Amino acid sequence: MTIYFYGADEVPYGCFSNFSDHGFDLDGVWWPTSEHYFQAQKFTGTRHADLVRRARAPLRAAELGRDASKPLRRDWERVKDDVMRRAVAAKFHAHGDIRAVLLSTGDEEIVEDTGADHYWGRGRTGTGKNMLGRILVRTRSQLRAQLTS
Repeated sequence: MTIYFYGADEVPYGCFSNFSDHGFDLDGVWWPTSEHYFQAQKFTGTRHADLVRRARAPLRAAELGRDASKPLRRDWERVKDDVMRRAVAAKFHAHGDIRAVLLSTGDEEIVEDTGADHYWGRGRTGTGKNMLGRILVRTRSQLRAQLTS
């Protein structure tokens, strides 16, 4: 069985969304959602990064993070997967309730069910890279390993 998720309000897997209301401390700062963290890291060390972090909602953080008038950090394409891994790990370490949901998925594949994103999700054709789903599976494995060590 494959677990599909997308909206942050979907039960029980909405917590897998970067828009879910599960904040965390990372890099010495509070992040309201993993979307806030991910988008802000595109502009690390700038005033725009803090503006993204303080956005009132994850959708606004995403809009600010996609502002084409702001230059991305030079190494963004190289570091973006690691940025997402750090955000997802911090989120699931900070919240026992959603950690339990992730661990309850066993060995199932996890897929972000979006037709709009071929990189982070499955994409319109279903053949996308599903990097967010893959990062969730990896995070699940790491959490499981920590429980047994």
